Amino acid sequence: MVSVLGNIAVGLLTSLLGVGLGAAWERWRRTRALNRMAGFFGVRPGEQCVIVSGSRHGMPGAVQQRDLRAVVDLAVLLSGLGCAVTVESGDLRGGNGDRTEFCVGGPVGGANPRTGGHLAAYLPGVTIHPYGDRPDSVAITVGDEHYYFDRGNQEYAVVARFTPPESSRPVVLVCGQSSVANQAAVHFLRREHAAVARTVASLDRYCLLVKVSDIGVYTFHRSVLERDISADAFAPA
Repeated sequence: MVSVLGNIAVGLLTSLLGVGLGAAWERWRRTRALNRMAGFFGVRPGEQCVIVSGSRHGMPGAVQQRDLRAVVDLAVLLSGLGCAVTVESGDLRGGNGDRTEFCVGGPVGGANPRTGGHLAAYLPGVTIHPYGDRPDSVAITVGDEHYYFDRGNQEYAVVARFTPPESSRPVVLVCGQSSVANQAAVHFLRREHAAVARTVASLDRYCLLVKVSDIGVYTFHRSVLERDISADAFAPA
């Protein structure tokens, strides 16, 4: 009888140890994944982040619905990483200082003038063409390559990370040809950040081109990495 009780006790202890080790392993795995995600986006738990959102057709206070959803997606992601988040308009001036900045929206039509400033100062190899009747309307030019705007079918977004010399924290730029492309880029980063982190040469500075296709059927969900354009994007003009 004593032997049977002893075996039961050993079995229970083994089970409890197994459960405890399993829970500890799961906590460690989740913490490691969150730390890697935080490293990719350039944030730290407890720090301040600012999301700079563009306006609709350059009208202050009139945010495009999908840009708003992209901002909400980013805010949820950053809050999950333990960051405090504030939202500013594209008219924000000055450096980002000790706040990691997420600048969402393209500069075309004055929608997000801060994006235009970032492109000119830190991504001289990227050109966003103005809206118009020309075939290159809203096209993205990188080096000798042109990525045309096929509204509602196939569109592109530039995603970049860099740290201004006067700031201690990085800027993450999401510059799409439309609000759909902006949302697609944020969706892509949330889903594929781990895979992208393994392909870029440096997490401190990179520039990617994200393609979203079949928009009429899948909206922003069918987004993929078109190519790493870091070498051309950061090259002096």
